[in-house]
Amino acid sequence: MKSLYGLVFGMTLLLSLQASAQLGGKLKNIGEQKAGEAIDNLFGGKKKSSGTSGTGSTTNGAGSTDSGSSSSSNSSNPSNNTGGGLISTPPDVKQNLSDAEVSYKKNSYGEARYALQQAMLGVELEIGNKILKSLPETVSALKKIESEDEVTSTGYGWAGLTIQRKYNDNKEKQFTTTIANNSAWMSALNIYFSSSYAQTTGGQQNWKQTKIKGYKAIIEFNEGSGYKLSAPIGQSSLIVFEGINFATEAEMMKAAETFDIDSIKKMLGEQ
Repeated sequence: MKSLYGLVFGMTLLLSLQASAQLGGKLKNIGEQKAGEAIDNLFGGKKKSSGTSGTGSTTNGAGSTDSGSSSSSNSSNPSNNTGGGLISTPPDVKQNLSDAEVSYKKNSYGEARYALQQAMLGVELEIGNKILKSLPETVSALKKIESEDEVTSTGYGWAGLTIQRKYNDNKEKQFTTTIANNSAWMSALNIYFSSSYAQTTGGQQNWKQTKIKGYKAIIEFNEGSGYKLSAPIGQSSLIVFEGINFATEAEMMKAAETFDIDSIKKMLGEQ
């Protein structure tokens, strides 16, 4: 696996050096989210189809996308009532690395870059699916909703991986865990830790600092959405637990303790 990561890093660096002179003017004033698209257009790379995560891919999800251009107000058009949808399969990492090497030797930099992106996306989705399989089948007597298991990755820079699983009792009680490598979420969470900390001795407050299995965390309560427990588990990764119709803070904390956070952190490669 180390050699695989080394090859990805080495080829990405070589491509960046060779293309930097041409990209200087093209990427000015373009946001980070659009940078990949601009590079693909410049090199004549393949245009990837959009999914639930924009430039990324989702596996095991139950979501769908709606395209305005595919529908019509003309009532004479038939409505689609068949088809099995798309099969969401992670890209083949080894094959894409091989394709990237071949394309690079042919000076087809757009194709090489696309293949490298697919290889990185494949690695992230494999990590996400491995973590998803390690999560408990039940939490506080609530069963997992397998149809809503989801792994999503943007495939850019090893940031943007999201793993989610939901549990419920088919009534009103639900527990959701979300594991994410997301700098924006981390920044929002760090605001709580860096702000002046205060806790009331009476009454009810909306949030407070706590710990879950040795990790610093923030627990929040909202009458409309219930409990939310968020904990950083690395430099850019965090785990979020959400509980609807949990009776007490103690019940919510006990449900969250069902998860092996140390193991999840290790699989994410966090220190």
